[in-house]
Amino acid sequence: MQIMAIGAHPDDLEIFMYGLLAATAARGDNLHLVVATDGAAGGSDPGPALAKQRAVEARAGLAELGDVHLLNLPDGHLSSAPDAANTITSMIRETKPDLVITHAPEDYHPDHRALSRFVSDAAGFICPVLFCDTLMGVSFTPDYYVDITPYFTAKQNAIMAHTSQHPQRFVAATQIVNRFRAAQCNAPDGHYAEAYRIDSRFPFSDVRALLPSPPPYRPFYVPGSDALI
Repeated sequence: MQIMAIGAHPDDLEIFMYGLLAATAARGDNLHLVVATDGAAGGSDPGPALAKQRAVEARAGLAELGDVHLLNLPDGHLSSAPDAANTITSMIRETKPDLVITHAPEDYHPDHRALSRFVSDAAGFICPVLFCDTLMGVSFTPDYYVDITPYFTAKQNAIMAHTSQHPQRFVAATQIVNRFRAAQCNAPDGHYAEAYRIDSRFPFSDVRALLPSPPPYRPFYVPGSDALI
């Protein structure tokens, strides 16, 4: 299966989607990893030098999954970039993916929201679009949960490759939210999950069969007891 993951910034694929992407790579899917902006605005010293550093970090963070395609659109101004919509549309139509994963339209960052809109419009009837969780899960209601427990350490290591971004804060955030998403499924302690939602439109109403396995779950009640697990 051909899976395209499009993040707005050089560390977004690692923070929001790495577990699912690692799981799909492990089962033999072909990944197309795309970063929309150059990341030049994401630091205390913005500019071309930061963009160059972030490109190196992106390649290092995603090295275990494959090559990354950097579109180098303007960080912080994606919505108004004159060539953004056409660039993203051309990439999706040329690649013809079976599934595209990107940010949710309600995400906190304007570049995330703009990219979500561009991707949904570009995908059209070509393929389903899956929205990843928001930062700390705010305002996001999942349709699907993916067990990322075997890949969680690799996810943390990938995030840590982005040294320009004080990555430990994002490692801590993913540890909280990915454990919480697993707990929503009543998965055993020590499990982690990423949450996703389908861009529900005809004919792509349910894509569970395209996704890796959900977290394991425990019965809510202990048999023969009123105790909760």
